[in-house]
Amino acid sequence: MEHYQVITMSDRVALSFTKSMRFFADTFFQKRYGHRAVVLETVAGVPGMVAGMWTHLMSLRRMRHGYGPKIRTLLAEAENERMHLMTFIEIAKPNRFERYLVLFAQAIFWHVFFFIYVFFPRTAHRIVGYFEEEAVYSYTEYLKEIDEGRTPNIPAPQIAIDYWKLPANATLRDVVLVVREDEAGHRDANHAFASEYDKPEQKLS
Repeated sequence: MEHYQVITMSDRVALSFTKSMRFFADTFFQKRYGHRAVVLETVAGVPGMVAGMWTHLMSLRRMRHGYGPKIRTLLAEAENERMHLMTFIEIAKPNRFERYLVLFAQAIFWHVFFFIYVFFPRTAHRIVGYFEEEAVYSYTEYLKEIDEGRTPNIPAPQIAIDYWKLPANATLRDVVLVVREDEAGHRDANHAFASEYDKPEQKLS
């Protein structure tokens, strides 16, 4: 799956929200992809944790099993996005202003996404699916910058080599490739979670 076509109003809201976020990212960071990744991966680490936590609590409240696979997938997504952030901190070396921007972006997005997920879980998952579509696109553009020589293909940081089990001589290009693959997986998983709400027996909102 590369792009989930808009079908419902919920999809349209999710896509519009995503495109507005993309506009601000493009305006602020332009082609500084490493610095863009630091801020955006901080935000990207929020949905999996929020959704995993809320799904866990829902399982407890309803005293029903069957939520385990979804909870594990969401929490694994949050951890994976955290490792993306840790990796790009080593690559981009964010300055103090960008570190404060990370704190601000995370604080705002946590509360916004929590509200959306509690009351509109289908829309929340669709937002993440569209976020990840944009992430795949951004990392593809990052690869183009590297391949065309506008961004140095520096050695991969050790944290990335250890986490993705890359060869010792791995480069930034190798890191971007595996991160893009991760984002594609999160894209497909969240679009699938959103579509689950369209099934009559599981329709919650």
